[in-house]
Amino acid sequence: MYEENITLCGASSYEKKYYFNEDFHALPDSVKDELHIMCVLYTEEIGGVLTLEFDQEGNLEFRVEALEADAMFDDIGSALRIKQLRREKAELLNSLELYYKVFFLGEEVEEE
Repeated sequence: MYEENITLCGASSYEKKYYFNEDFHALPDSVKDELHIMCVLYTEEIGGVLTLEFDQEGNLEFRVEALEADAMFDDIGSALRIKQLRREKAELLNSLELYYKVFFLGEEVEEE
């Protein structure tokens, strides 16, 4: 098991950059594109830095950081937007968690 969080992807409104962890290169291009769009749109709307990280149990977490001097960062809007993304992208996020648990943590998939 990993001892710290593993970053899947992220975007920064400060540097105007997007990052994708190449350890996840096997993901379909459509998933990579959706993550790219989601992260960049978030930082364009809200500001700051958004990263999607897997914790030690394989849960996908949204991590947000902003500079203290960033008066444009919308703290309330951030929480609301993440809640909206979790609701609208639930299937994608759940699939990513399953992918990580199987291929990175070596867990067995339970058949329904």
